[in-house]
Amino acid sequence: MPVTGIGGFFFRAQDPKTLAAWYLKHLGVGAPEGQYLWDQQAGPTVFSPFPQTSDYFAADKGWMLNLRVEGLDDLLTSLRTAGIDVITKDEWDATPEIGRFARIHDPEGNPIELWEPPVKA
Repeated sequence: MPVTGIGGFFFRAQDPKTLAAWYLKHLGVGAPEGQYLWDQQAGPTVFSPFPQTSDYFAADKGWMLNLRVEGLDDLLTSLRTAGIDVITKDEWDATPEIGRFARIHDPEGNPIELWEPPVKA
């Protein structure tokens, strides 16, 4: 296959600089201003179109960013301390072989799913 991974994620923002700084501060995603590359850890990536009728994320959004994380509980504590609303549901964690999940929204209302894959033994 000629494709080896996702090379970037591009989306429109009302205030790109402020939004980029928010992602970097709260999630460690992205690069400092003036830099463009974010070196991430290798690992699984899900690429999955959803039906238009899906209720997995808000109907008025065409996409949802899923970020693979380590230490989900500590991250959620940090986000809550920063005043960021965190959503968790027991049914999202009903299959431990898939991992654990939480949801937040960035300051422009874009949905972000936080996914902690199961620890491999």
